[in-house]
Amino acid sequence: MTQTPDAKDLRYEEALKRLEKLVAELDKSELDLETRLKKFEEGTKLARLLLKKLDQAKKKVELLVKTNVGDVEAVPFDRDALGNDESSEDQSA
Repeated sequence: MTQTPDAKDLRYEEALKRLEKLVAELDKSELDLETRLKKFEEGTKLARLLLKKLDQAKKKVELLVKTNVGDVEAVPFDRDALGNDESSEDQSA
């Protein structure tokens, strides 16, 4: 297992595929403890990288949401922001 020093330069999809591969390798029982720990460490770094990339994408989406007049308005990126007011009303009843 060799970890690329430019892991931060990986595209989201590439990092996700690598993380999935690491998880599959960790599921194999024939790996020794040292190898498992190295793979786990790499996977943890990739998971952090993926979360960071998702957070950056979320911020970009928030910046691109515009009001009807064309002014930029930051809107949270979640289901409630998409107009699911009915679901929140049902929960309060």
